[in-house]
Amino acid sequence: MNNHIEEVKDVGSFLKEHGIKPSYQRMQIYKFLLENRIHPTVDTIYKALCDEIPTLSKTTIYNTLNTFVEKGIVSVIVIEENETRYEANMTLHGHFKCNDCGNIYDIFLDTSSLDLSQLDKFDIKEKHIYFKGTCEHCLKKAKSHN
Repeated sequence: MNNHIEEVKDVGSFLKEHGIKPSYQRMQIYKFLLENRIHPTVDTIYKALCDEIPTLSKTTIYNTLNTFVEKGIVSVIVIEENETRYEANMTLHGHFKCNDCGNIYDIFLDTSSLDLSQLDKFDIKEKHIYFKGTCEHCLKKAKSHN
């Protein structure tokens, strides 16, 4: 299912529609993903929410994110082997990871012109497109130091 994150107005109802009991912790985790399109790690989510939710644990975040992934409302981004990130934008798009600052940016691509006919006999479960390099901000920073 492709959900456009702009369309999610009521997080509790959205979770219910996808068969997820909308506990306070689950709603806050999903809301964080909607409002912070930074492709966060579990640690990032934990640090952002632990003051607001003192009972929150990293285990709860892992379990919640796994549920969200199973229900198709969150995707996993693994560009580096040792780093798992998450996002709520389920539309087909690519990612660019800056090797200098580590930020991940959404890249919206027109995939309609790609010839994917050689994949017709395959059952595709996931699609990932990513690029690595130096982002615009880091390039500017490097030029200003030269």
